Order: sequence, then structure tokens, then C-alpha cells
Amino acid sequence: MTMGEIGDPVQLKDEGNKYFQAGEIDKAIESYTKAIKACKDKKALAVIYRNRSACFLKKENYNNAASDATKAIDVDAADIKALYRRCQALEKLGKLDMAFKDVQRCATIEPKNKTFLETLRRLGAEIQQKLKTTFSTDSRVQNMFDILFSDESDKEKREKAANNLIVLAREDAGAERIFQENGVPLLVQLIDTGNSEMILAAIRTLSGMCTGHRARATAIIHMVGISKLCSIMAVDNEEIALATANLFQCVNDSLAGGDKRNYGKEEALVLDSSRDLKDILLALLEMIVSKKVSGPGRDQALNLLTRNVPRKDKKDTDNSKCLFTIDHGLKKILKVCGQVPELPDQLPLTENTQLIASVLLNKLYDDLRCDPERDNFRDVCNEYIKGKFDPNDMDKNIHAINALSGILQGPFDVGNALAGHQGIMEMMVALCGSEREVDQLVAVEALIHASTKTSKASFFISNGVSLLKEMYKKTKNDKIKIRALVGLCKLGSAGGDDYSMRQFAEGSTEKLAKQCRKWLCNPTLDVRTRKWAIEGLAYLTNDADVKDDFVEDEAAMRAMFELAQSKDKTILYAVACTLVNCTNSYDKKDILPELVQLAKFSKQHVPEQHPKDKKDFIERRVKRLLKAGVTSAIAVMVKADNSILTDQTKEMLSRVFLALANDIKDRGTIVAQGGGKALIPLALEGTANGKVKASHALAKIAAVSNPEIAFPGERIYEVVRPLVSLLNTERDGMENFEALLGLTNLAGLNDKLRVKILKEKALPEIENYMFEEHDQIRQAATECMCNLVCCKDVQDRYLQDGNDKLKLLILLCSEDDEQLQRAAAGALAMLTAAQKKLAVKMTKVTGQWLEILQRLCLHDNPEIQHRGLVTVFNMLDADDELAKRLIESELLEILTYVAKLEDNPKKQDAINAARACLSRAMDQGLVKPFSK
Repeated sequence: MTMGEIGDPVQLKDEGNKYFQAGEIDKAIESYTKAIKACKDKKALAVIYRNRSACFLKKENYNNAASDATKAIDVDAADIKALYRRCQALEKLGKLDMAFKDVQRCATIEPKNKTFLETLRRLGAEIQQKLKTTFSTDSRVQNMFDILFSDESDKEKREKAANNLIVLAREDAGAERIFQENGVPLLVQLIDTGNSEMILAAIRTLSGMCTGHRARATAIIHMVGISKLCSIMAVDNEEIALATANLFQCVNDSLAGGDKRNYGKEEALVLDSSRDLKDILLALLEMIVSKKVSGPGRDQALNLLTRNVPRKDKKDTDNSKCLFTIDHGLKKILKVCGQVPELPDQLPLTENTQLIASVLLNKLYDDLRCDPERDNFRDVCNEYIKGKFDPNDMDKNIHAINALSGILQGPFDVGNALAGHQGIMEMMVALCGSEREVDQLVAVEALIHASTKTSKASFFISNGVSLLKEMYKKTKNDKIKIRALVGLCKLGSAGGDDYSMRQFAEGSTEKLAKQCRKWLCNPTLDVRTRKWAIEGLAYLTNDADVKDDFVEDEAAMRAMFELAQSKDKTILYAVACTLVNCTNSYDKKDILPELVQLAKFSKQHVPEQHPKDKKDFIERRVKRLLKAGVTSAIAVMVKADNSILTDQTKEMLSRVFLALANDIKDRGTIVAQGGGKALIPLALEGTANGKVKASHALAKIAAVSNPEIAFPGERIYEVVRPLVSLLNTERDGMENFEALLGLTNLAGLNDKLRVKILKEKALPEIENYMFEEHDQIRQAATECMCNLVCCKDVQDRYLQDGNDKLKLLILLCSEDDEQLQRAAAGALAMLTAAQKKLAVKMTKVTGQWLEILQRLCLHDNPEIQHRGLVTVFNMLDADDELAKRLIESELLEILTYVAKLEDNPKKQDAINAARACLSRAMDQGLVKPFSK
């Protein structure tokens, strides 16, 4: 072996040590890992493992830290550093008894080491406490079940015991205790009591026990039984259905890999969960077509399928769950879509069931990866619908057409292709001419859904318009009239907001809209029919005259908001569309004058803006909507279940919020009506565009409101991430600026928020914006930094060698912009007060420091002057040599001048600071006392 090869691991180890000392942990791990591969000497290898263990501790990777330390201890059982590192890792992993043994060995080797003795004492106390808790938990579990089953216990006592059980199950130790103490059979007994409070307590306790623990979740599923859980979810009680769905979700997450524990190879084999997951999927598919299942239960089964069947990430190539669901359940989902509630002998449904089923169809179709898979999906749908047609049974025919409606509301392309098939249009015509109201309703609704995407609905435009017009004119039934009208509205809105592309004759659009508003405000009509009036307005409000008329009709707006807050959530999309139209918050294409001229010259169509779509009209409409209570309505809409509140609807609501928050004077109203809270979920989930819009609206509110009122309680911490996302350089200047203002406001509140801002990696972005050429953005970033420097981690960044951050702060103090100077001088004053080393470092980063400091101390603005003088005091206090330099400079003259000024309330802080500086210099013997 050559000397070069022997030297190589040593060189790599030294390189790792350098990286470690410089704080570059990832690079250190890389060097140590290479050294381990190259090293053949056992003792040297142990040292490298011990060093890499320290790196893993820093990275909070405690499993690897313990493993590396063990390899070092295997070579030398008395390696005190490795022993202590393993102790630290084991403590973090919750293995207190093993950590205690390691630190015991450390203390035996070095009995006088204070760190070892302190750790030994602390771990000993923690182990005692844990034992105490375990023993008390044993008796507490039994005690709780005794209270729950006792006939003598009063209601309040039972509720308290049930809640305690739920809380206990959320902690791993408590959940294990309940499990070991025969808790699962007892919880099943609680369910069998039939008391809804007890059922809820039992289900929620089981959810806690299953969360993040695959072995327990597997055991519970087998002990309770999937069919038993399905029968509980089938009960006609929304709360129980939702709680059981949450339990299924916890089980699914744990079985599908939500459990972060490290199982050994044998355990992992025993815990193969694919069979259980398949059984749950089949059970849910059976539930959706069972007559024994209630409406809320069916909704939750469909929701679980929507949430868990399609791939979370399209990069994952395995869509076998989706294909399995299509093979075993597509016809079942279509059966739900085809239900006609007005007919006898139908499945129990809620107002939302069929829309949830359509959303599921859409998600499944989106999850398919190739044309043969899509062809199969279409074939199954076609076979199902054709199979229902029966010339002698009208009920079967309307079931088929309703199923088609369901597909048209889901994967539209599939529905549109099916609608063109032979026999479908004839069936529509036959149903429209039927005597039965229900036949006409189903046919008209199918026509409406078929005319959704006008560019693709050419088949229906040619056939559907005449049918709808005929029905609108002839029928005396308002329910059918309103639906026919909506179909005509949809087909008539193809031009969007282009004034020159109006489909209807001048004035007729307003007439149709007036009729829709009348129906909307008619309390004698059923909710479903009034919902169609909003559908009509969603299309008609593309026209600016209609928008303006609508916002002038306060009764109609309030009626719409009232319906938006009802149980029927299928209405949300139409309400969101109407609001986007009224606030003009859709994306607008910029029309270049040159292109307009060119288009006119070549006789091409030129889009025109309606006069009422100009800025002042939009602002007036926003004010009217706010007055009518739009924020409260959206706040309720946002709470709807995700399967109904689709990402597209969320994006539209985010756009509306941004339009509402545009005027600073309206932001207080938005906060008062709960808009701040409602925006948080919109900013965290949804389309990329929707999240940006909601984050921007949040920033506008956080920039000018008291954040503790706008986002009460723990919610305030959730606002940080959306604001930080707007600091991305891809976002525009206004988004950057308002996000910085919002973060400044948050950073001024408390240290927990400052730490949260740092955790979201905002600091480098804020520092970059302090170099920005745009004055307002640079000022906002500096003000934000001024509030963040109270935080120890930020101070540490300024202490690091070789950074320009401190130099930049000093130079910003010499800028002409007073706001910027004030922020930079404030940050400098706080930094030098917190860290004496920074006061000394100031003199080394730029030669202009003294001149800038003198200018601050003579500034006309008393606030800036005060901050400059505080910085001088901190420098005098930090280092005797530096104090001598300051007093020998012209600063002494400036300090003396300011200190001798007459007392003045406006300048008092600055005068007092100058006097404090001179007192400090006297204490150090640098100046002699002077008489006032």
C-alpha cells in the first residue's frame, strides 16, 4: 500500500473537521463518509464514526447519530465522547433508560465532569416521572372505563371521562396503555351502547390510537372489523359519519406508510398492509350503493375514495389503485350519479352526494395514464348508460340521463363524447316532451351540463338551443322555466366579458338576469330551484350591465349569500363565479393598441371593454358587495369539505378576496367579518395561482391591521408561510413589498413569531431585498430586519465572519431616505446592545463608520439621532480601546453639544442618551466631569 493511499482518509477526516467547525455540516458528513470508505485502521475509523455522529446530532438525525456512536464504542468501550453523543441521541429518541446507562458510564470515567453529572441527575428525574405517569395511566384508563360504563355516573362525569380518554389516546404512551389494558373490546362495547356521545368518544379514541402506528392500526382493524366500522359510518348522523371517516383516514395513513417507526425485517413482513387496504377499498365501494347507508355516510365513503385512490404525485407511475377502483366500482359511482331523488326507492342522499360522486369520477379519469385506460373508462360509462335505456320504463331512462349529467359535471370530455352517441339526443327530446315534471327536470339539467364548455359543446348548441327555447316559452312550471333559462344563459355567455361578442339582443340579457334575481329572492321556491337562479347569474354577470344591476339589488345579494351558507354546497362554484365576475378579478389579457389597429386593418375581431368594466365602476361594485356582507358568506364557504370546495373554486374565492382587499379603507371591514381567518386555508392549499392571490390578500391585511386581531390565537403563526412565499423573486414588486410590510408587523409582536419567520427561511430573502434598487422595497426589508434583530439567531448571522450584512446596515444609515435611515439605525442600535462583539466589528467592515455615526448623532430627526447616540453608548460600553478611539475623535464634541442642550420633550431621548455616553466615558476615566 502506498503512502498516498494511507494518507487519504486522514486528509478527508481533517477536511471534515474544517467543514464541521465552519458550520457546513452536509459537507462535513460527505467528507467523513468518504473517509470511512477509504480507512482501514480500526482506531482511526472509530474516531471518524464518532465525528460523523456529532454531525448527525447537529442535523437532528438521531437514529444515525446513535448508530455511528455505537460503531465507535464497539472499538473502544471507554470512548467518552462517543458515549455522551449516543446518550444525547438516545434521549432525543425517547429511549431514556438506555441514555441513562451511557451517561452513567461517562460519569464513572470522569466523576468530576459537571455536564455528565447534570445530565445524569436530569435523566434520572425524567425516568422517575415517566414511571409515575405509567403507573397512574394504568389506573386512570381503568378508572375512565368504569365511569363510562357505570349507570350511577352523571352526564358531566361521563363526558369528562370520554374527553380524557380521547386526549390520552393522542399520546403514544397513553394509546399503548389503553391498547394493553384491553381497551379495544371495551371501546367496541361503548359503541354498542348506541349512545351517540359514547360512540363519538370511542371512535375518536380509536383514531388517536391508530395515528402513526401501523402495528396498532392493523390490530384495531382486525379486532373491530371493517364491516363494523362501515356500519357505524352508515348511521344517519353527520358527526358520527365524519368521525368514522377520520378514523378510516388515520388507519389508511398508518397502513400506507404514515408510520415513521423503524420496524425490523421480520416485523415488516408481518405488517404487510396491502390486503387490509384492499379490503377497506372494497368495503367503501360497497357502501356507496347500499340502501342501508345514510346520505352523510355515503358522502364520507365517496370523500375517502376521492382522498385516497388517485395518486398524490403524478410523478409516481403506479396508478393500480385507480384501475382497481374503476374495475370494481365505476358502475357503482355511476349508480349514485343516476339517482333521481323525486322517484321512489332511491338511495338516501344529501344535497351534495351527486356532486361529490362527479368530483370522484373526474379525479379517477385524471389519474389514468394512457389512451387504452381512458378508452376502457369511456366504454364502462357507455355500457352503463346504454344498458339502462328501456322504451317501456321511463324511470330507467331518466336514471341513465342523470348518470350522464354526473359524468358531464366530472370528466366533461367523456360525457360530451357519450352525449353525441346515437339515441341520447332523441331520448332528451322525448323527456322534454314528457308530461311528468321529473322527466323534464332531468332532461333540462342534462342539457345545461352538456353546454358547459361552449367550444366543445357544438353538438348541443345546434340541437339544444331550440329545445331549451321551446321549453322556456311553453312551460308554466317555474322549476323548469328557470332551468331552461340557465341553459340559454350558458350558451349565450360564450363571449365572456367581450362587449362586442354579446350573444343576445341588446337589453335581453338584463331582462333574463332580472328574472333570475326575482327567482333568487322568492322564498316559496325550493333551494335547488333558487340555486339554478345563481347558476344563471354566474353566466349572465359576464355582462357588465348585469353586474351593475345585481350589486344594486341588495336583497338579491343577501339571498345569494344566505344560500351560499346553507347545507347545499353544490352552489359554491356558481356563487364564486358570480363574485369573480362582479369584482372583475379574472385574468385580463392586455390589449395592445398596435394590435387593435392591425386587427381592424385585417378585418379581424377586436375585443372591446364595456364602459361599466372600467376601474371606478369595479370599485363601486366592491363597496356594495362588502356592505351586503360578502366576507361573512365567503368565510362560511371556505369551511366546506374539500371534495366540494375544489381547488378551482378556492382560486376564484382567493381572487375575490384580493379584489375586496384592494382599498386600504375596506380591510378593517374584511377583518371584522372574519376574512383574515378565512384567507389562511386558501393561502395554504389549492392551485399555485390561487395560493399566491390569497397570500397577497393576507399580506395586504397583515400590513395595515393589528395581526393579533386579524388572526387571533394560534392562527397568527400560520400566516407566516404564505407571506414568506411572496418574497420569491418570481413574484412581482407589489407582492414583495406588501409581504415585507406584513412580516415587519408580525416580527414586531413576539420572539416565537420571529423564530417562525426564520424557520420558513425568510432571512436570506429579506437580506437580498435590503440590496434592492427600488426604494420602498429596500426600506420595507430594512424595517423588517430592524424588528428581527432582537432574535438571537439573527444576531449570530451578523456575528459570522466575512459577511457584508453589517457593512450594508451601516451604509444604509447614510442614505437620504429618512424612513430607511431610521430602520437601519434602529437595527444597528439593537444589534450593538445585544452583542458587544458587533460594536467592535462595526469598525472593521467599512472605513466610513465613524463619519456615518457622527452624522446620525447630529441628525435633525430626533428618532434617528437617538438611535445613533444609543449605538455610540453601546460601543463605549463594549471595548475600552474602542471607547478611547471614539472619545479622541470629533464625537466628543458632538456628545458634549447634545448633552448640554436645554431639556426638550421632542429631543429628550437623544439628550439623555448623549448624557449617558458622557457618564460612561467619565466612568472609564476618558473625560473629566463638566458643569452643566
